[in-house]
Amino acid sequence: MLRSRMRWLGCVPWVLGLAAFGPGTTSAAPSAPPDLSGVWTWHIEPGKSPFAPPGSRSNLPLTEEGRKKVEAYRALVGPDDNPGAHCLGSGMPESMTFSGGYPMEIIQRPEQITVIYEAHSEIRRLYFGAKILPEADRVPSRNGYSTARWEADTLVVETTSLKEQEDQSYPHSDQARITERYHLTTDPKGNRVLEVQWTLTDPVFYTRPVTAEKKWTFDPKGVLLPYECNEEAWLNRLEELKKRAHN
Repeated sequence: MLRSRMRWLGCVPWVLGLAAFGPGTTSAAPSAPPDLSGVWTWHIEPGKSPFAPPGSRSNLPLTEEGRKKVEAYRALVGPDDNPGAHCLGSGMPESMTFSGGYPMEIIQRPEQITVIYEAHSEIRRLYFGAKILPEADRVPSRNGYSTARWEADTLVVETTSLKEQEDQSYPHSDQARITERYHLTTDPKGNRVLEVQWTLTDPVFYTRPVTAEKKWTFDPKGVLLPYECNEEAWLNRLEELKKRAHN
C-alpha cells in the first residue's frame, strides 16, 4: 500500500503541470523566420524604370564638408570615369540599391545570410548572434561589416565599418551607418516580392538621414552568370605586353 501511494505522489508534479496549462494547452514554439533563399531580379512596376535609382539623388542633404569632398572627387575623375570601369565593385549602399538589373542570390543559414550580387561578383555576409565580431576586430571595407537580427518576419541589417566613398551614388564617410529592413510581400500577380526600406545616417556627409526603398521579384529559375571583369583586364594587360615585346 505504501509503495503504491509513493508512485502516485511521484506523478503529482506532472499532473499539476498539465493542470496549469489547462486541457489541450501546449507552450507555443517561436515561428521560424521566412526563407529568403534564391535568386531575386528586377521588380517592374507600371510607369517606373527598373534601372531607376531608389530615392532622389539630385538634392542630397550634404553638409558643407560632404559637398566639398564630392565636388573635389568629381573634378578629379571627370564625367566618364568610375570605379566599375577598373573592375572595382560598387560597395554599400550602391551594391544593394542598383542590384536587380543584375540579379542577386541569397543563401540563408541560421547564423549567417550570404548575399551575392552578380555585378562584380560582390559578396555581403550578414552575421547573427555568436558569429558577430566585436567592433574592434572588424576590418573596414567598401561593403562594410553587417550584423543582422529578426524582428518577427522582418530582417534588420546594420552596416558599419565602411570606408569613405565619394564615388558612390550616395557618397558617405567612414562614420556612415546603413540600416536595412527587409520583408516579403506579393505583387498583384501573386509573385513573391522582397522589399527593403533603408536609411543612411552619416553626420560627416549629411545634415539628416537619407532614406529610400528597393524591391526585387523572386525568379524561381534564376541563375547568376559569371562577371569576370578582372579577367578581361588581365587579358588586356597580356596583349599590351605582347605588343611591347614585338616592338
